[in-house]
Amino acid sequence: MLGRRQIREKVVESVYSYYQNPIKFDVLEKNMFSGIEKIYYLYIYELNFLVALKDLAEHQIEIGKNKYIKTDANTNPNQKFISNQVLIKIEENPERLFFTGQHKQLKWDLHDDLLVRTFQRITAGKRYQDFMKEDGYSFEEDQKFIGKLFLRYIAENEDFHEYLGDKELTWYDDIHIANSMVQKTIGFLKEDEDSRTLIKMVKDDEDREFAGKLLRDTLNNWESNEKKLGERLDNWDLDRVSLMDKVILTTAISELDNFALTPSRVIINEYIEIAKVFATDRSNIFINGILDKYCKDQNRI
Repeated sequence: MLGRRQIREKVVESVYSYYQNPIKFDVLEKNMFSGIEKIYYLYIYELNFLVALKDLAEHQIEIGKNKYIKTDANTNPNQKFISNQVLIKIEENPERLFFTGQHKQLKWDLHDDLLVRTFQRITAGKRYQDFMKEDGYSFEEDQKFIGKLFLRYIAENEDFHEYLGDKELTWYDDIHIANSMVQKTIGFLKEDEDSRTLIKMVKDDEDREFAGKLLRDTLNNWESNEKKLGERLDNWDLDRVSLMDKVILTTAISELDNFALTPSRVIINEYIEIAKVFATDRSNIFINGILDKYCKDQNRI
């Protein structure tokens, strides 16, 4: 499922968006849940990219077999990559197949320039060439190889990020979430188990209610939470606090005030991590100090 931190991220994004361009709450909330849903599309799109790499490798092998003048590599191609057990499990996953069938725009064309260029970079790389030379087939080695391949050529690929941002504007901000979901999916696969269940976006109505309530409470209590923030600034004027820092802090204070069952340290740590994603390099230190002071003042456990 999409973790609570990622739900908090989408709330922070929505609150920030509201103070950049105010709209009605029901529209804002609808946009937030639409954004959460689009992360699942991105997640499937990235899984499909891995499958497309395998399909492209198979296509290249078939081209080699049909050449008029064949080399030994054409006649007896190395099939270790296309036989990778992790890729096969992802390829055969029924949820991925069904969702892609319902949303054909998430399927990659084997002639797509980004796909072809990425495949060429992968096959020219030392890690790929070393992997292909190794004898035997180990599920653990297959899993490790695909995990590193995904990290190097997809998760950390700026060209890939720009491509996704051009396809869907909100994806650019959510790539790190989808990347984490794909990495978890690869890591969760078991050799002796079928890959049947992908990561869900929102687990249940409780998660959905959490997202809606946190968004509503943050907006409804903005002025009072801003005052609470201002009271805890030492030798610093509230107007000098950046909008993003202010949004993160007021959202955190709303959660501290309205979700009593969640330990304060958990909430503080979550918003420190969110600050690392959205704010400046030193914002996490500033946010930690303010929230820690607020919890002590409120005797919030």
